[in-house]
Amino acid sequence: MIDLRSDTVTKPTPGMLAAMAAAEVGDEQMREDPTTNELQRRTAKLLGHEAALFLPTATMANQAALRVLSTPGCKVVAEERTHVLIYEWGGPAIHSGLVMQGLVADAGRPTPEQIEEVDELGTGSVVVLENTHRSSGGRIWPLEEFRAAADAARARGAAVHLDGARLFNASVAAGIAPAQWGALADTVTVCFSKGLGCPLGAILAGSAETIERAWQGKFLFGGALRQSGIAAAAMLYALDHHVERLADDHARARRLAEGIGIDPATVETNFVPIPDEPGLRERLLEQGVGVGGLRPGRLRAVTHLDIGDEEIEQAIERMQEVVGVHA
Repeated sequence: MIDLRSDTVTKPTPGMLAAMAAAEVGDEQMREDPTTNELQRRTAKLLGHEAALFLPTATMANQAALRVLSTPGCKVVAEERTHVLIYEWGGPAIHSGLVMQGLVADAGRPTPEQIEEVDELGTGSVVVLENTHRSSGGRIWPLEEFRAAADAARARGAAVHLDGARLFNASVAAGIAPAQWGALADTVTVCFSKGLGCPLGAILAGSAETIERAWQGKFLFGGALRQSGIAAAAMLYALDHHVERLADDHARARRLAEGIGIDPATVETNFVPIPDEPGLRERLLEQGVGVGGLRPGRLRAVTHLDIGDEEIEQAIERMQEVVGVHA
């Protein structure tokens, strides 16, 4: 099967596996794992912050951030289909006692005016901005729009969290360093088990004080490990070998879109939105192409590390038979 369901289906490359096997390790809970410590030092700088913390998953990293930034009974506000509101099982309410409010926003980007109009938003609340925005199709926040939204949140007294699960996709596509977005937020997360191809792992970055307090959330959520350097080594390998190649995924996504009759100009990163219809996903699967869900009325085909040019051309040929379009 040509698996385009998500970039989370990637498997570690031989080089990554070798790096994991050779990792120098120690006890993470005692802060003695040298590979994890190096990962945290390096990613803090990349994301424009003083410090960073390794966590097993980006969901855990998001929840640890919200817990540190917020006060129970206050709000978390985000675009209505942002990951923290839809795919984290009510975590903001359960773990941090937050009222969850979604905003309807074009391309997943709430405007300053929308943020200014939110009732009861203030100190102890958090505005979450997601870049790239998953449910709008891997869309990228223009830097100045991101800055304006962050400024609007802070003007209300709220903190700003950047869910940057695919921030490196945004960076490569826009030609902007991740720190340009990251430094505008109080905290930022990056997931390494998507386009960067790691088997697990995420980073939470922020001020030294914020990250020190985030350790408590990491323990509370069961995320404190022992020899985490095995995973950290994969993440360091990804930083060295899998970031710039994200441009290949983006080019292949545009080629796929063009081949199945979707305007490639609508593809900003590695997501190809496909109009859904009853049974379409099943019919594609019968042709040996797996696609995933994007939002109601849209499926997604996602390019990634394990999909090359040959697979893209095969997918186009197979999908044309089902989608009913031609290049």
